[in-house]
Amino acid sequence: MCGQQVPSQPSEEPVHWRDSLNSYLTNDLSTLPAMDAVVDSFMHFWGLHGVSMAVMRNDSLLYAHGYGKADGSTPMTPGTTLRLASVSKLLTAIGIMRLQEKGLVYLDTPVFGPYGALKRYDSYIKEEDYYLITVEHLLRHQAGFTSRGGDPVFSPYTSLDALLQKQLGRKLAYEPGTTQEYSNMGFLLLSLIIEEISGKSYVDFMQEEVFSPALCRGFRLAGNYLSDRHPGETRYYMHPEATLTASFDGKYAAVEKCYGGNNISGSLGAGGWTGSAAELARMVACINGGGPIEDILVPFSVRQMTDYYDADTFSLGWNDTKPTGEWTRSGSFSGTQALVKTFPDGECWVFIANTSTWRGSRFSNNIAALFENLRSRFSPALPVRDLFRE
Repeated sequence: MCGQQVPSQPSEEPVHWRDSLNSYLTNDLSTLPAMDAVVDSFMHFWGLHGVSMAVMRNDSLLYAHGYGKADGSTPMTPGTTLRLASVSKLLTAIGIMRLQEKGLVYLDTPVFGPYGALKRYDSYIKEEDYYLITVEHLLRHQAGFTSRGGDPVFSPYTSLDALLQKQLGRKLAYEPGTTQEYSNMGFLLLSLIIEEISGKSYVDFMQEEVFSPALCRGFRLAGNYLSDRHPGETRYYMHPEATLTASFDGKYAAVEKCYGGNNISGSLGAGGWTGSAAELARMVACINGGGPIEDILVPFSVRQMTDYYDADTFSLGWNDTKPTGEWTRSGSFSGTQALVKTFPDGECWVFIANTSTWRGSRFSNNIAALFENLRSRFSPALPVRDLFRE
């Protein structure tokens, strides 16, 4: 589809929604004692210090509540921001679709080679298969990268240029497009494509072209250490069995892995964003093809992101998009567990915790089971209203 014209963007929604969602949402606005007790019990069982949860139905925010503590003394609130881990990939995919709508990049755009979006790095390439990689391969985790032997994005610190030189000098694990393997490297490269094509920093582009049009003011790129925490951001906690590790940058011999174990900010669009559950729900409202909130993507882009291929193919930004309308995006790393899930009946549930569990990325299955339990018992009792407007 290289060179294909994308339908023009609809006019942007008039600014009549609340501008600072995180600043006015409080726990007092959303209380359903029986449901809250179930969440509290889930947290206690899994040893979670704090959780932020939001429930949206048909683009209306029905419920937003913080559970437990954001740190030792501060309660978690709906406006508390948390690291999003790989939920960041959904946001990066939106950025790529925005570029496509401007006619600046397409899914079949090559990443490397004379017409590649990142041709400036061609001198590092040692294997011809790299020239087969397209933007779509990166989005679908089909580019040939592997994390076997360690994730290069979260390897001990080197400069970005040195990291790329090392990666592009390696053989790919498989020919691009022939299979898939989950890859942070692919989404780091997508972040660099956004910078290269837009002429802006990745963060500036995302703020101007994704978050601002969606009226989401609270997304920030995460820091690596406790001292880097943003105002209003939670503290992060490891599970009791976790051991100390050397810091990614070599500064410290022993740190909690959630504070210095990984270069989170350096992962950019692969896992670097912080935000609130409520604003994540609003982002979904802006890319779901429904109303009344006007999408920031045209229907063509929404369909591309949510088209179902088969059970073994990643969707664009989402982990999985079933043809029924059930879409899933999970995220997990040290100190963070997150899940965003939409359902065929128009509900979207968002859960973000500030604590690791021993199950790692598999914990998303436990969160999904919690969603099913809460939906079956409490969906009819959720207040009919819209906290995006109130």
